[in-house]
Amino acid sequence: MPFQRRNSLSPSPLARRLLDDDAEKEIHQLPPPPKKNGPVSWSSLPRKGQLAILFLCRFVDFLQVASLQAYVFYQLKSMATGDKSDAAVSTQAGLLQGCFTGAQVLTAILWGKAADAPWCGRKLVLIIGLAGTAVSCIGYGYATTFAWAAFWRVVGGGINGTVGIIRTMISEIIVDKKYQSRAFLILPMSFNLANMIGPVMGGFLADAPTSLPGLFGEGAIFGFDWIREYPYALPSVLNAMALAVTAIVVFFFLEETSKERRGKTDIGLHIAFRIRQIIRQSPSTEGYAPVQMAEPASLSVEPVALQPMSPTPSQKPSRSRTTLPFSRIWTRNVVLTLVTIALYDFHLGAFANVWALFLSTPRVENGSASAHGLGMPASRVGVATSFLGVLGMLLQLTLYPPISARLGTLRSFRWFLVGFPLAYFAAPLLAVLPSTTLPPLPAGGFLIWASIIIVLLLQVTARTFTLPASIILLNNCSPHPSVLGTVHGLGQSVSAGFRTVGPVVGGWWYGWGLEHGVVAAGWYGVAAMSVVGCVSALWIYEGSGHEIVLEGDDEQ
Repeated sequence: MPFQRRNSLSPSPLARRLLDDDAEKEIHQLPPPPKKNGPVSWSSLPRKGQLAILFLCRFVDFLQVASLQAYVFYQLKSMATGDKSDAAVSTQAGLLQGCFTGAQVLTAILWGKAADAPWCGRKLVLIIGLAGTAVSCIGYGYATTFAWAAFWRVVGGGINGTVGIIRTMISEIIVDKKYQSRAFLILPMSFNLANMIGPVMGGFLADAPTSLPGLFGEGAIFGFDWIREYPYALPSVLNAMALAVTAIVVFFFLEETSKERRGKTDIGLHIAFRIRQIIRQSPSTEGYAPVQMAEPASLSVEPVALQPMSPTPSQKPSRSRTTLPFSRIWTRNVVLTLVTIALYDFHLGAFANVWALFLSTPRVENGSASAHGLGMPASRVGVATSFLGVLGMLLQLTLYPPISARLGTLRSFRWFLVGFPLAYFAAPLLAVLPSTTLPPLPAGGFLIWASIIIVLLLQVTARTFTLPASIILLNNCSPHPSVLGTVHGLGQSVSAGFRTVGPVVGGWWYGWGLEHGVVAAGWYGVAAMSVVGCVSALWIYEGSGHEIVLEGDDEQ
């Protein structure tokens, strides 16, 4: 009779189906599936620990650039042995900034291809970039001539492929598109935080014995001889320390995201795991680590190799993974996106240089807008520049999430690009505002500072909404996942190239304007380039990241 078979070791088809369903439910409940219709918040982001490390990497990487902008005008004047005119120093400042990004142009694609290669990977490229930039900061801090300063900036830029790698790793950690707008926001947030701290740090610590004699003067607690002998070395030394510490953090705690390297032995993670075992005084696990079921995308922190399972017919070795040839990367959308990013980075780089020079250029008796700057010392230039970071951080935490969610990536990018030409056309008008101090003393007064904040608010609002959007558009224009790192390498190369040309051309425009009494011409040139960027953005679209299908894609 049927009821007598209940104790049999062979369950009935119905029971087997119920057991299979229960097992499948149990498997899929660990971890619980994300709510598709739930609101996206900072707390809902997956892999927040890994994203925090990437945030730190981008922060320290830009900190060394932001701190330099506050005092480069005065540092170059102290180095000059011939022509020390403001126009000549302005041109040199553009060239110096271009040395760093210019070297990135030549190496960014190579670093991107190395990051995609199975013999290297994302993590190693990131460690090399951070450690190499730290060494270049030490060399730059002790440079006493323009030639040596330019050399060390070239070294730092050539070895620094971090921006493209960080973008690639974020896109591989955050696969779901609904999280991308917040995940990629950590890059401009780190940029703004560095823009808050860097200029203030550079402005006050450059020539520290003069600006802070109580701490760094002769006989003071930090009055070391090397600080007095090399007055502009202290900010660079602190930047090098921050970069070195971050490289160590990456080595021990960051997980590889490349499919070619994932699952392979990671010495840094292995050491960190053993140290945690010793600290917790846990019993030996005989080479095995517990699987973190709550983080399905995480990589095992225990690199001891286990015996591989026999591959099933549906599994193929990672070596057979299809890769899109380099010649097929150049789709129409990729090319147009790179052109738009080129124009975007040109005027961002030009603005950063021209703004710092404009704040530092002395005021003159003449009352026309074409004849002078604001004449601020390095410390005050740092404060004025740090407003970029303060305003940007406030906007990113308040207005960006709801507005970006409502408009979408592409519309946010197109609409807020208009803010750049408005800011650039308004900037030179600051020079004709009445000041509470007479030339050649620094400009001051409520009206001056209120107007500075208004101009920066226009520029920062535009950058807050367009910078993360530009990263997402570049990421999603990749025609195939196998070339994602290469596409980001191309993006960084193009970005670095035009951030090289931008400061150089902007500095030349500004220097030419000082010589001919038309200082506003530099600003209007930058504004014209931003208008061209607004037009080019009308021709791009947001891709899927997988528009080209290769043979074998369905088997991966």
